[in-house]
Amino acid sequence: MPASTPATSTTPLRIAVLADSDTRWKWGALTAHRIAPRDDAQEALSLSGFLLRGRATPTPRQLAEVGVEAESLREVTSVEFLRAMAEESYDIVVLALVGGGVQAMLHGLKRVWEGRADRPVVVTGYVGVVYEKLADGLLLRHGADLVLANSRQDAERFRSVYEGVGADASAVTEVALPFLGGAAYEGAASSRGTTPGPPAERRPYTVVFAVQPSVPDSRKDRTYLLNRLIKHARLHPEREVLLKLRSKPGEHTTHIEEQPYQKLVQRLAPPPNFRLVYGNMGEVLDRTDLLVTISSTAALESLHRRIPTVVLTDLGVREVLGNHHFVGSGCLASWDQLDDGHRPSPDPEWVARQGVVADGSYATAFDAARERIAKLLAGALPPLTPYYTPATAPGYLPGILARHHLGPDGSPLPGAPAADKEPGAVRQIVRRAARGAYRHGVQRVAPVIRRMGEL
Repeated sequence: MPASTPATSTTPLRIAVLADSDTRWKWGALTAHRIAPRDDAQEALSLSGFLLRGRATPTPRQLAEVGVEAESLREVTSVEFLRAMAEESYDIVVLALVGGGVQAMLHGLKRVWEGRADRPVVVTGYVGVVYEKLADGLLLRHGADLVLANSRQDAERFRSVYEGVGADASAVTEVALPFLGGAAYEGAASSRGTTPGPPAERRPYTVVFAVQPSVPDSRKDRTYLLNRLIKHARLHPEREVLLKLRSKPGEHTTHIEEQPYQKLVQRLAPPPNFRLVYGNMGEVLDRTDLLVTISSTAALESLHRRIPTVVLTDLGVREVLGNHHFVGSGCLASWDQLDDGHRPSPDPEWVARQGVVADGSYATAFDAARERIAKLLAGALPPLTPYYTPATAPGYLPGILARHHLGPDGSPLPGAPAADKEPGAVRQIVRRAARGAYRHGVQRVAPVIRRMGEL
């Protein structure tokens, strides 16, 4: 079956998104809607979702929280996805994966589309701020037709890395984060922290601390942040103080949490104006007057809406925390400063370089990507050509491919797992048991072993 045929004004674009976590499904699905080239006469796109089976495969609740509907959504292994790409017809394939996953799929797709000039356009990129492993992550993504950069600064850095190793940098395309949006912040109504309107519609001044699954990772640092958040709630009883959590107990996101905030807060005694909240970040920002975080992408969402935003310095400004990315932003501050009433003032030039586009230009941020994809769909596409090959990275690439059960040429290794080889009910039971065992090992056993080693 042909890999793809360009969509017409009466045929919706067919886009496949492969994601390995809830955050990457959010990025991939929303990116698909942003980059699809279409005119006024064209119908809505047809979105097919593929969830890569693993420790972070999103739950139905996490998928619902993203709020993007797909015509189909199925859990697959790497080999099953490649089989689907060989048998089914798509115009665009979005790889919303970690770098190693992208590299493996590029080699696998190169093999299954070998000899085809009408293959889909392959798109990849990053979920948020790129503050570590820049060269490693970028070279693992090289070979896609478009490597999306979420800001002007990222686009410049990406091209510099590719050109520095002699790789083609033409795939780098500047866009913005696909989940920005929402009404601009209009400010608190008064020093008492209420919004205008009848008494029944007024709400308290709301402070939101947006957590991250991976930083900080120690129990000590997380307990410190919780204590400071609770202290702020006690100092300001007229305010509502929210702890915005990414996942519920038992769920995984992009990173594993060994010390979930939900468990740590149970040992503390927060006041009545302190609450834990889940849900879509945009909906939480609708009622936020001050967003506080360590280095979360939520800070960029908040800045886009002109909400006062603070990136904490309490644990230092360090690469391991990711808050070094915000040097020069005007948003760095400590809890002591916030307790005393400090309000940040973001630097306009810094904000503009980070793809926040709070100036109203967000509507055109994806135009370059749409135009590039339209041109690619209109012509014959060459084979995918990743920078890493068995010749350029013979000691690195085979291991990456093997983790996805692929050989050096991108073909499935003998014994590669496939869902159609197992009874459905048994497969579900075994998979849930394996995830539960992994979660127990990460969140319970590993911390105990580390504490014993410190004795």
